[in-house]
Amino acid sequence: MNSICLHDGTVLTGFAMMEHCSVLVEDGTIADVFSQRRFEQKHFGPGVQVIDTGGAYISPGFIDTHIHGFGGYGTDDAVYPEAASSKDAAESMIEMSRLLVQYGVTAFNPTLYPAPGDVLVKAVAAVSAAMGKESGARIMGFHLEGPFISPNKLGVQRPETVSPVDLTYMEKLWESSGGHIVNMTVAPEVKNMRDLALYCIKKGIVLQAGHTDAIYENMVEGMQAGILHATHLFNAMSRLDHRNPNAVGAVLIHPEMSCEIIADGAHVHPDLFKLLQRDKPIDKIVLVTDGLKPTAQDQGPAGSRGPFFANGEEVVFHNGLFHRKMDDVIAGSGLTMIRGIRNMVNFGFSLEDAVKTASSNPAQVMRYYHKGSIVPGMDADLTVFDRDFTIRAVLAGGELKYRNL
Repeated sequence: MNSICLHDGTVLTGFAMMEHCSVLVEDGTIADVFSQRRFEQKHFGPGVQVIDTGGAYISPGFIDTHIHGFGGYGTDDAVYPEAASSKDAAESMIEMSRLLVQYGVTAFNPTLYPAPGDVLVKAVAAVSAAMGKESGARIMGFHLEGPFISPNKLGVQRPETVSPVDLTYMEKLWESSGGHIVNMTVAPEVKNMRDLALYCIKKGIVLQAGHTDAIYENMVEGMQAGILHATHLFNAMSRLDHRNPNAVGAVLIHPEMSCEIIADGAHVHPDLFKLLQRDKPIDKIVLVTDGLKPTAQDQGPAGSRGPFFANGEEVVFHNGLFHRKMDDVIAGSGLTMIRGIRNMVNFGFSLEDAVKTASSNPAQVMRYYHKGSIVPGMDADLTVFDRDFTIRAVLAGGELKYRNL
């Protein structure tokens, strides 16, 4: 039996905070959560590794459901091998897994930009080959950020990769993924979107409204068809207007809608987090990084300091964001989940709520019901961090993957 006891921490269970507590892990699951008094009464055998956290926070492992790459590795390596590292696409995902766990991430959904035709089909198959081979954070499945999106809200996406709804093509993508597409960004206003939504519901795919020019009525129709999550709220979507709430307004108005948010302070103004906190139920807010392949690239391939690429195009990093070099369009974030949590606290969220947005909330939205909270029987995905938001230890699947205590 592989047993670890994280001792004397402030446990953020996913619904409460408990000081001077311990978490016992046995064979990959949480076996018990108990107080200091009960810890002193226990008699652990030689097979239990006791790790004193020194009062640090013990939280559920972070779950990033929208991330393109990290440390010089990413899903782009499956689409643009000419800009890839020395690893193939599956190996690149494994390296992402290894690096992300050092930043408190225990599960993630690698995100693919759309690509033309069969290029995307082959890319999905290539990255899917990494599943089950991870060395750190677990790949839960894949997020397709398109191709059924609006050509009017592309962001950094390429116009030639946008496609009208095509169920035959969608079936190809599903089959090539091995049934591992978890979430998908779509524009609710696209013709025949309802047919796609019904298909995705049958497959268990979480649909997200994003890269959309939808008017309010389109959003309501999308919600009726099961599009109940939103991709990077406020970014790449029709803005709130007093005569038509559009996509942003629909997400804020309807409590049943959940939403991603990029908490780097640049994608979304910090004061808008006060509006979000006031208007959205806390369990409907999901922190994501939308991180690109160059994020923390000094942690990846040796000597890789640039040039940096995302979606096959050169990007530069300034003002906290990656921008496409040729036109300065925002390409994505260099955020990490732990820094996003710290930022949300600075923006006015309690620590407990900020951690929920990174753990229990994405677990619920993506239906990872065995993850995201610290109670007996749940997966032992745990992140230990101190008061200055430095990662001190990470358990993924009950195994100690990183330790700095």
